[in-house]
Amino acid sequence: MTISFNAIPIDIRTPGQYIEFDNSRALRGLPAVAHKVLVIGQRLATGNVDAGVPTRILSAAQAEAAFGAGSMLAAMLAAFKAANGTSDVTAIALDDLGAGAAAAGSVAFTGPATAAGTLNLYIGGVRVQVGVTAAMTAAQLATATAAAINAATHLPVTAEVNGSDTSLVDITARHKGESGNGIDLRANYALGELLPAGIGATFVAMSGGTGNPDIATAIAAMADTQYATVVVAYNDATNLAAIEAELADRWGPMVQLEGHAFAAVSGTHAALVTLGDARNSPHLTLVAAGKSPTPAWIWAAVCGAVDAAEPDPARPRQTLPLPGLLAPASADRFTREERDLLLHDGIATTTVDAGDVVRVERFITTYQESATGEADVSYLDIETVRTLAYLRATLRARIALRYPRHKLADDGTLFAPGQAVATPKLIKAEILHLFREWEGAGLVEGFEQFKADLIVERNATDANRIDALIPPNVVNQLRIFAGLIQFRL
Repeated sequence: MTISFNAIPIDIRTPGQYIEFDNSRALRGLPAVAHKVLVIGQRLATGNVDAGVPTRILSAAQAEAAFGAGSMLAAMLAAFKAANGTSDVTAIALDDLGAGAAAAGSVAFTGPATAAGTLNLYIGGVRVQVGVTAAMTAAQLATATAAAINAATHLPVTAEVNGSDTSLVDITARHKGESGNGIDLRANYALGELLPAGIGATFVAMSGGTGNPDIATAIAAMADTQYATVVVAYNDATNLAAIEAELADRWGPMVQLEGHAFAAVSGTHAALVTLGDARNSPHLTLVAAGKSPTPAWIWAAVCGAVDAAEPDPARPRQTLPLPGLLAPASADRFTREERDLLLHDGIATTTVDAGDVVRVERFITTYQESATGEADVSYLDIETVRTLAYLRATLRARIALRYPRHKLADDGTLFAPGQAVATPKLIKAEILHLFREWEGAGLVEGFEQFKADLIVERNATDANRIDALIPPNVVNQLRIFAGLIQFRL
């Protein structure tokens, strides 16, 4: 018998027609690779899902019930779902750090109002409108404002009128932690919004939040599940280092559970540069939120959602809209020169179009230097990292599918047709065929170089092992066109 059967015994004697199936050649083209997403953030005690429990999320309403109305994690998931309703999303909640402190701020009013109008407050980028009547006093406006804030249960803060100054509204973050310091407080964002006549409002920025939860709880809960995108609410050094280390381990050849993390950071250009310079990981993208009214954790969720929704790992993300994010005020937006500096310091950037829509400019990783300290752009762009992960996944799938239970022999062995025998030459031909499929999908270029440099050989000491050197030229992205117009008169 020359054909290698998997299920039909070679010594069967009972009469009959026995036919088995072999799917090793059934699939054509490149396989779809699952892209699961993980979102990590804080819960409130009002949620019905405990911390550290991976929970698949299908809707914003489910997220709110699971993690509590007004919680960081519910807001992140609502923003993610609004930007990307198709990705498979799992959430892992963290509890507030017991030793932490909640951020606090305030708004002080002056009055009375000299005409009726509407007060437009923005709390973490979410508008809260308060009706103002003629002759309304500052104290009355403070009472109405606190009531309006508390009625909006999805907000990340609560409010109360100050016990000593009835014109002052004290605002407190629902969560303990540093993230609360980034909750923006302001009046009037949209064009045409003004304070009602006679009314004044003075804001004290949120501050005093300390003690982020330890992301190690969520990392442990990830177990052996692969998450291609991990959205992280935090940008402190300890938590970023922890997720970088976990994803670096998962990227390794003995684990191969590739994933990429998204976080975001608010603040000044100098603060962003400082944070970017302190990181150096191909597995983390830090996005500059600048002085946007929208909190950094929402920026992280939306950026992760938009990247996860892109089906082509190599296609540049530039110009993709980031739904739901409020752009910084015109005076607060980074210039091209400032954004270019950020891109040299490991910080991904966005732009704002004429309609005030925030769009991706360039999603880069924080990787900037090799292990020897030399400048290194090999893992600069997220498209490169995503493409490499896809190439490895499809190569693994191809070898596993084509040679699931094969024997291994040297090239030139005269085995009969139909035998389940692999040789270095056969495997090399399969990899070359796979390259053509990668090339057709616009993921690689340079077939002749690949063919010349590809090495597939039997291991010198382990007769059951094939070693391969696989040298794809990963396709690049069109980002810059430079031209010189040399005119004549």
